[in-house]
Amino acid sequence: MVDQETIALLMKGINGVTWQAVVMILVSLALFYLAIVKDYEPLLLLPIGAGCLLANLPLSPLMGEHGMLRILYQVGVENELYPLLIFVGIGAMTDFGPLLENPKFVLLGAAGQFGIFLTLILALLLGFSQNEAASIGIIGAIDGPTSIYVSGILAPHMLGPITVAAYSYMSLVPIIMPPVIHALTSKEERAIRMAYSQRKISRRTRIMFPIIVTAIVGTLVPFATPLIGMLMLGNLMKESGAVERLTKASSNEIANMVTLFLGLAIGSTMVGADFLKTQTLFILILGLLAFGIDCAAGVLFAKILNWLTGGKVNPIIGAAGISAFPMAARVCQRLAQQENFDNFLLMHAMGANAAGQVASVVAGGVLLALMGAGG
Repeated sequence: MVDQETIALLMKGINGVTWQAVVMILVSLALFYLAIVKDYEPLLLLPIGAGCLLANLPLSPLMGEHGMLRILYQVGVENELYPLLIFVGIGAMTDFGPLLENPKFVLLGAAGQFGIFLTLILALLLGFSQNEAASIGIIGAIDGPTSIYVSGILAPHMLGPITVAAYSYMSLVPIIMPPVIHALTSKEERAIRMAYSQRKISRRTRIMFPIIVTAIVGTLVPFATPLIGMLMLGNLMKESGAVERLTKASSNEIANMVTLFLGLAIGSTMVGADFLKTQTLFILILGLLAFGIDCAAGVLFAKILNWLTGGKVNPIIGAAGISAFPMAARVCQRLAQQENFDNFLLMHAMGANAAGQVASVVAGGVLLALMGAGG
């Protein structure tokens, strides 16, 4: 027979099921669907969904003081460890060669961050605090680790919805970007062919680039030093060729393990009572707006470059100035080929995309400096 203590515990668990918990469990199932069926950012959306599911089960010991999810959050999110480790892996997988061949594309990366600051102002007008507004604005970078790093410092209570927004919009780049590009460019502009530089980037230049960028950005924007430092460390390991085992581990085993832990930790913050608020809806809408503005700003600036160069720049590549690397560049290539199958813009778009990766990190550091926060 079942004893009274077991029955009491069972009833306590049933009574602990709230409508908010039920909704969040459905949200976790939606994340599983996007990750498994639609293949949208599965490496992170699936662990986030799992963390969300586990966090909303009644009386879950995983969320207790010594529960695994609580420990994962304290160890890697509260002290910004996970985002920084992921940046090492991103750097180890990034090729800055296309950017070095066309240094002017760094301007496209800068233009691709415009929406961050415009959305910050709008969020302030809507009643969010300065720290909250900055955390919402950084979603526009479409850079998950940067969004986690900045919001984890400035507004940790909003980390769940901000992370979900950032990674959801990253996965939706192929859906969100094309309408913006089509709205701002003509068929003739999208069909422009761009010549490739014949300049060969030496190994010495590739090695010096991460060192110089770290020194310059770290000096001018000290709050960006952790992010840019880890990104460029990974790239230096890759380009040096001296630590192949560390490079492979950073871009594979370590990155995969940290991504799993990060996803579970972020998912654990999506507790129904805290997540299901009007504030969350505003975060999702403002984040989408920031994404759209960033994309539009990049395209418009590329149109200016096209005019200045006498029609030699395809405005499509401006959309790659956001930081969704390398998905944004691939979308730009696909759109160019829809207008002209023989048009290959991928490497040009990769240059703008790499610039956007660096620019988003700098933007995150600028926001931290403006808010007077430090890691």
